[in-house]
Formats: sequence, C-alpha cells, structure tokens
Amino acid sequence: MHEFDDDVLNCFLENQSQLFPEDVASSMEEAEAFLEDCCAVVVDSAKEVAEYFDEAGVDFEGQNILEASEVFDIGDGRYLIVEG
Repeated sequence: MHEFDDDVLNCFLENQSQLFPEDVASSMEEAEAFLEDCCAVVVDSAKEVAEYFDEAGVDFEGQNILEASEVFDIGDGRYLIVEG
C-alpha cells in the first residue's frame, strides 16, 4: 500500500483537472483512495519521471515530459505520476 503525504494529496486535489474532465476526489481521504487504486507513484526528481516513462515504454522524445497531464509537480522537487 502506498502512503501519500499531505503535500502530495493537496497537489492532486488542486490540480486533478489537468488530467480528468471532472473532479475524481473532493477530500484528502478520497484523493488517497483514488491514488492507491490507480497505483500512482511519487518520484524524487525529474530524472526519475523520465526513467518511469522510459521503463513503461512511453516515448516523449521532443516533448517536455514534465508537462504531461499525468505528471503533477508537488513543488518540493518531487513529482506525482497518475495514469488516468
């Protein structure tokens, strides 16, 4: 089971519309449950974001991977990756 801290949950709640047309969570508890259900991951750097997508076989050549709708900048150097 993943454990998402308050910074991660708040980031997702505030920015979930970048990935989903409607809110999928309205509270910290709902956000945590949703992120656990979809196997979201938190990585510690932009390099790890690139490695994650490389391992998944996703080619972002010529694009800024950090601007992908699945990538949420937590603001402290970490990134949340949510596959919608």
